[in-house]
This record gives sequence, structure tokens and C-alpha cells, in this order.
Amino acid sequence: MSKNDQTTGMNISRARMIQLLNEDLAGEYQAIIAYTVYSQVIKGAQYTGIAKELEQHAAEELEHAIKIAKQIDYLGGMPGVTPKPVKTSPDAVTMLRADLENERATVGRYRERILQAEAMGEFALSEVLRGIIVQEQDHEIDRSAALGIDVPLPIPPAGRAS
Repeated sequence: MSKNDQTTGMNISRARMIQLLNEDLAGEYQAIIAYTVYSQVIKGAQYTGIAKELEQHAAEELEHAIKIAKQIDYLGGMPGVTPKPVKTSPDAVTMLRADLENERATVGRYRERILQAEAMGEFALSEVLRGIIVQEQDHEIDRSAALGIDVPLPIPPAGRAS
């Protein structure tokens, strides 16, 4: 596959990148809220360790939000302030499954964003995103383990075959 084939649909404007990063930032806000709430409402001895893990993940998601906001500002945009909706449930498994799906979608979006940043020549942005995606994949692995399932197959970036 040629380099041009790899970046088809990945060449975007700075304004579009700001818009996409703001969508990602809304997802980070969602994760901060979800992890904060989930860590406090998940009950039962089997969830004690998971609750502590979720508290740690909330702090990591805050770090991600700050890094994304900094990149939006660097690109000349204004970081957004509205989170994506948070799914809650009285059932711990339902919340953990919602979290797994959010993590899975986040990893997919960041894979795409890395390719877009590189296509734009924004290599520092792609490196920041690479650092974030490492933690997001760890969250995905942790959530799959908590649910006793295999980590789902990755969602390929838009315009790329799996």
C-alpha cells in the first residue's frame, strides 16, 4: 500500500482537526465523569479492586483532557466544555460494558486522529495522542478483564480496511 493510499481521507484542515479534537475532549470529559461515578456506585466485594482502578482511571482521563485542550489551543482553537452523555445503571456489569464500549470507540478515534495528525505534519500532536492511546488501551484491557471477556477486536480508522 502506498503512502497516499494510507492517508486517503486523512488529510484534513487545521479547523477540522480542532473540531475533531473537541469531540475527543468531550469524550474525555465523559470518561472523567463516568469513572468518578462508577467508582463510587459499584458495590460488592468483587468490585472493590475495580472501584479503586476506576478512581485512578478518572485521574488519567483528566490528564488526557488537559493534553487534548492544550493541543486544541496550540492549533488556534478554543477547547470545548461539554461532555458526551454518561450512561449510568444500577447494574455494575451494564456500566462496565458501557465503559468498555466507550474505551473501544476512543481507541478507534485516536488511531484515526494519529494518522490525521501525521498527514497534516503535526508530529508532536501524533506523539501526544500515542501516549494517550497507550493508557486508553490499558483501560480497555482492564475493563475486558473485569467483565471476564477477551478484548474486542480494534475498530479500524475510517477509510482503512481491518
